[in-house]
Amino acid sequence: MLQVIGDPVLHSKSPLIHPAMLHHLGLDLSYTPQVVPKGGLPDYLAWAKAHGVTGFNATMPHKEDLIPLMDTLGEDAVRCGAVNTVCLRDGAWVGHNTDGEGCLAALHHQGLWPARGVVILGAGGAAKAVALRLARENPGPIWVCNRTRSKAQQLCQLDPDGVLTPADFDPGTLSHLCSQAQLVINCTNLGMDGCPHQFEDFSFLDALPSGSGVMDLIYHPAKTQLLHQAQARGLGVCNGLPMLVYQAIFALEYFLDRQLPGEELAQV
Repeated sequence: MLQVIGDPVLHSKSPLIHPAMLHHLGLDLSYTPQVVPKGGLPDYLAWAKAHGVTGFNATMPHKEDLIPLMDTLGEDAVRCGAVNTVCLRDGAWVGHNTDGEGCLAALHHQGLWPARGVVILGAGGAAKAVALRLARENPGPIWVCNRTRSKAQQLCQLDPDGVLTPADFDPGTLSHLCSQAQLVINCTNLGMDGCPHQFEDFSFLDALPSGSGVMDLIYHPAKTQLLHQAQARGLGVCNGLPMLVYQAIFALEYFLDRQLPGEELAQV
């Protein structure tokens, strides 16, 4: 049995994506959502072992809280300090993070990678996973822009190769950086359904060179105002759904402990 845990979690797309892939692979495995409140991880892990859960995905508020509870951590989980995929191997819990790998695969799929110079908006958990994974590709400069610069600095200090550079979030700074970049990735909740805040100024998009792209990790709505504005300027665009799909594919590879036909499953 496979699950996705979180609080809230019933809105998750994972119980739609994983069963579709499992069915395509001809596997009779269930994948269900399970509400686990903050602080409830130790009880859940004990319950999961006793009830035949062999793997689960985790969303808020558990990604960072899972770190000390794992018996073993994969490289990406260690780098990010967060876990979104957990497997039971020989009675031991093994934690992974597929966020960064999912983003990179989505960018390749949408034709937005490789990119020479990347502007990442935000410095939260998603930004951390994306920035640290892209930094390993060493594409050129990657700027992490955040309203609270100290948070961007803390993220950039996690990069052992010094590819990441912290920066401010004001329109002038964003325009200056975009003139040197080929890709903007929004890792904030600006423009998300239910979020009262929106980008105050889209003029930084005008500074992007021709042929550049904009990715928004948000997929509700399917096309945020940022992507509308980018598309109106002739830029390549991508929302967060391809990343979500590829995250699920990599998670399923961990669950099944084998390589899967990624592009085929993405189409499914």
